[in-house]
Amino acid sequence: MNKDCFRIIDVNLNRSREGLRVCEEITRFILKKPNFTSQLKNLRHQISTNAKNFSIKPEVLLKARNSRADLGKNLLNKSRRKNYLDLFIANMQRTQESLRVLEEFSKMFSQSLSRTFLHLRFKTYELEKKILAQF
Repeated sequence: MNKDCFRIIDVNLNRSREGLRVCEEITRFILKKPNFTSQLKNLRHQISTNAKNFSIKPEVLLKARNSRADLGKNLLNKSRRKNYLDLFIANMQRTQESLRVLEEFSKMFSQSLSRTFLHLRFKTYELEKKILAQF
């Protein structure tokens, strides 16, 4: 397996969990909806649990990481978040896009794992819809 593939998996595992974490904080501290906070946290933990099903040792992913030379780190995001609704939407989309990448790259390991990431992605779509109704 190519080191760049490991890097893509590592980046998207981190990105999906980071996006969910931002949304957790919004539902916990701003919306004050513990049920949604719990569901988001559960999704984040499911991603971590399923990361182990790649059968890649964590140190391999860490070794593939190259934050210093990441071409994307210097790309300025010119969009400005006006409020926590914008933050929530952007981070749910970030999570969904990352799960799509994980779904595709996991096909090299297991169709079952790919279906799991597909399922998690669709769970985020449904949860997003429910939470947006609270704004």
